[in-house]
Amino acid sequence: MPSRLDPEPNVHVFDARGIARRFRHSAIFGALGALRNGETMRFINDHDPVPLLGQLNARFGDYLTVAYRQRDDAGVVIDFGITGLPEE
Repeated sequence: MPSRLDPEPNVHVFDARGIARRFRHSAIFGALGALRNGETMRFINDHDPVPLLGQLNARFGDYLTVAYRQRDDAGVVIDFGITGLPEE
């Protein structure tokens, strides 16, 4: 991936291309569930996960932000952020 996608502070890279397809959704939900307020998961994948986006929205609602950084034939890079969670 290009250097412009290198992570900033509080950004954690999750490259789904190296995870077996049957485990991807579980791994993604687990990774997002581990994020704290203000943290971002930079998701890299070989395709646009449109059905997954609906599932994530249903589970995380307004706590989840979604920002595409790259979306082309090579794949996608999406920043999933977590904001507004009640403090534990």
